[in-house]
Amino acid sequence: GRSPEGEERRESPQAAVSNGGGEDSGRELVELKVIWNKNKYDVKFCLDSTGAELKQKIHSLTGLPPAMQKVMFKGLLPEEKTLREIKVTNGAKIMVVGSTINDVLAVNTPKEAAQQEVKAEENKKEPLCRQKQHRKVLDKGKPDDVMPSVKGVQERLPTVPLSGMYNKSGGKVRLTFKLEQDQLWIGTKERTEKLPMGSIKNVVSEPIEGHEDYHMMAFQLGPTEASYYWVYWVPTQYVDAIKDTVLGKWQYF
Repeated sequence: GRSPEGEERRESPQAAVSNGGGEDSGRELVELKVIWNKNKYDVKFCLDSTGAELKQKIHSLTGLPPAMQKVMFKGLLPEEKTLREIKVTNGAKIMVVGSTINDVLAVNTPKEAAQQEVKAEENKKEPLCRQKQHRKVLDKGKPDDVMPSVKGVQERLPTVPLSGMYNKSGGKVRLTFKLEQDQLWIGTKERTEKLPMGSIKNVVSEPIEGHEDYHMMAFQLGPTEASYYWVYWVPTQYVDAIKDTVLGKWQYF
């Protein structure tokens, strides 16, 4: 039952490894918590070892090459100074930031794509209603015969068609939801498009600036944004019901 002493004895050769000459201070160990990538390592390390030597130790623990390590203790850890000089104490947390070469290779290509996506998103952040293509229609003002809107309320779809709205060319448009046929009818003066709900890939909407009780809404009819069919001045109380009906969420209840 003397295993604790055995453990102490096992550690003593490590304690004797010193870079600070033969004096006792060279053998003084400090307990560190090295944290990297959500992993925690308990490390005993000589106080008179340098930051560069600690990086080597971290390399042996994590596989992270010293050149790719950013080691933080109250700021960036200086490589040339000893842990004693930068006042590292028992229980100190050492944060390590960095990726192994494999991680970098694995992440590189998707990361570039992700950055492009972020840029595209930022470009889109300008409210839709300020974009030139939409201004053309919105600047005509609210149609006289548009259906009244009710703020702060979500209503089921009305039994009558939603009418009095504009489409992208500024023509009048009405929306009829034929639930029994699972179709959305988009009607203009010239013709009525009968679209199966399942063919509509997405529905997007955004409040119209200055008239937040009405939305502009698009039905995505093909694979890209170029296939959006825009409808302006949709009363806000019907927006959620339209999305749920077209995208099929109501079937899950």
